[in-house]
Amino acid sequence: MSPPGAAEPGAAGAEGAEGAEGAEGTEAEPEASTAGTGDAAADAGGTAPALSEAAAELAAQKVERERIARRKAEREGPVEAGAKLSGKAADLLAAVRAVESGEKPPAVYFDEAPAAPRKTAAPPPAPPRMPAPAAAPAAVPAAAVEDVRAVLARGGAPEALAGAAAAALGEGAAELLAQDPWRLLSVAGVRPTQADGFARALLGPEAGPGDERRTGALVSWLLAQAALKGHTALEAPVLRSALAQYAVPDPAAALEQAIGEGAVLVFPEPLGPPVAESEEGEQPVRLLVGLEGYAMAEESLADGLARLANTFDSPADWEKAAAAAPNPSAGELIRAVARHGLVTHTGGEAARAEPFALLAAARELGLRACLAAHAPGGPDSVTVAGLLSGAEGPGRDADGQFALDLLVVLDAPQLDVETAAALVESVPDGARLVLSGDPGVLGSAGPGRVFADVLAARICPGLVSRTPDPGPLGELVSGVGVGELNQVDAPGKEVVIVPVRDAGEAVHRAVQLVAESVPRAFGIPADSVQVITPGHGGSAGTRALNAALKERLNPGPGRFGGFDPGDRVVHVPSPGRALPARVVSADAEGLHLDRAGARVVVPKEQVESRVRHGWAVTAHQAVGVRWPAVVVVLPGDAAQALSRDWVYTAFGRAERHLSVVHGVDQALPVAVAEVLPKPRTTRLTGLLSALTAAAREQAE
Repeated sequence: MSPPGAAEPGAAGAEGAEGAEGAEGTEAEPEASTAGTGDAAADAGGTAPALSEAAAELAAQKVERERIARRKAEREGPVEAGAKLSGKAADLLAAVRAVESGEKPPAVYFDEAPAAPRKTAAPPPAPPRMPAPAAAPAAVPAAAVEDVRAVLARGGAPEALAGAAAAALGEGAAELLAQDPWRLLSVAGVRPTQADGFARALLGPEAGPGDERRTGALVSWLLAQAALKGHTALEAPVLRSALAQYAVPDPAAALEQAIGEGAVLVFPEPLGPPVAESEEGEQPVRLLVGLEGYAMAEESLADGLARLANTFDSPADWEKAAAAAPNPSAGELIRAVARHGLVTHTGGEAARAEPFALLAAARELGLRACLAAHAPGGPDSVTVAGLLSGAEGPGRDADGQFALDLLVVLDAPQLDVETAAALVESVPDGARLVLSGDPGVLGSAGPGRVFADVLAARICPGLVSRTPDPGPLGELVSGVGVGELNQVDAPGKEVVIVPVRDAGEAVHRAVQLVAESVPRAFGIPADSVQVITPGHGGSAGTRALNAALKERLNPGPGRFGGFDPGDRVVHVPSPGRALPARVVSADAEGLHLDRAGARVVVPKEQVESRVRHGWAVTAHQAVGVRWPAVVVVLPGDAAQALSRDWVYTAFGRAERHLSVVHGVDQALPVAVAEVLPKPRTTRLTGLLSALTAAAREQAE
């Protein structure tokens, strides 16, 4: 959400969220640090040689993707910083390492939505539908890495990229790279101009802008960059325009070639109401182009949601439970879930109590029920990641599906398309699924807008909570949600505005609020005060704020990779997840963290990319979590990063007190009133509508 920065022709860089975000600038998202080139963070919780939580989650997603592929087939995929390098090779290595560490954003063309991290390579699959294989993924053979290293050296590229390139290209990587140098774009952080230079060094004059190898690689790269921005597909004219920005002589032909070779898929999507056969004229359509993995995930998700919505045939009478619900909205939710297999539920922070009331009622009725949230939320819930990996929740039955009668998913706006597909495919026939969340918060770190698409498709009952968020904070946040920045009456100083003139003063006042003012005025300890700011960079980004807060609250030399015992941190075990933790110690095994009472060990080679100081975070990193007090820092250079959903999310993280360190003048009310969430191009709404229409016709 940070202001774009030039990196490539026609490309806009976004400063994403380190740590939780991975790339700098989107913030968030909770992006996990880099996408695609590093291993997933391993949480070593014990001495048993089991996979880490992150690895198990990635394994589960890989297995699910392979199962989706089988279903589709039945119906018709730390190194030294290069001290001795110079020139373009050094620049290339620096760019890749910056993306891997979260310091810099990948070069991107599309900026319609917050950037998200590229998915890391998943471990080899276990037997079908078994989410947590016992064996760790095999490392890339040393010989293969050496072969790739030799090719890189011939092309003047940093040899340190050999491991990442070998992992990205798979078997025969060296030969592939020698024959098609533009495949170097498979390595996260490599940009087209850099791949062009590498290709010219290997191929000489024949490496022109219209080379079919180049244009094919660019099509896939542009779609991958779009996925980092949340899109699961792009309209064909948008993709052709992007290709033209990279000097492709005939963008239309390049796109046709990529489609013909099967590198990407094309989908005609009807526009407007269906045209009856008796009417003249053809149905208007738009052509969407996407990568196979996201296409399969979106189709699998649509199939699974339609299955739950259209095949449920076990309505029940839960009227007694509904009558005993704590409020009318909770009662309505219980009644709807009793009669339907798929239900959506929307509301603010106060409405989160209603799914918990449903959970309690279902368990009293003897149902196997589970509530999964984006972030850890107490003994009555599990995390979505933990449920998928098998580390939390009821486990799976002999068929690999959840042993559940009811699954309630909180924070549904944080579901990306691949995670949602894995969840829905695991819900057994006859079970009930509830998707609950606040549509006003920031969207998922990964591609897709699952919750918004399901709401738009109207394929199931949608309950809108009538429970308002209480007090001055609730009034303020509710106003932001409808585009109004209201001045609220806060007799208990629940909301305080602290004007500042520049970024230096913003950092000073934020530290003062956390360390002195809020604890003194409200009795809230500094450890329970969270700072939120739009991005990582700049004079008042998370890095500057965390440095100042550490100096004040937990000074130390940072002898463990920049960290000391007692430091507040954010741990990113996998893309899109940012988990608050505290540093305990470090040893040869890695950095030891206390994460909500659970001990986690982050291997030392992953600390730089998976752990960030956490006194100050971005709004994307804060989604799904609330604190007694929040200090939102808005320095002057953050004005372009603000939007309604960002402000709504940041302000809504406060339970008792909100301080706004305000240096953006009128940019704040303008953002609330006029800057809407950036759109994402997806196919899910159309797929769901088509499946629902087909089911209706079949019933008739």
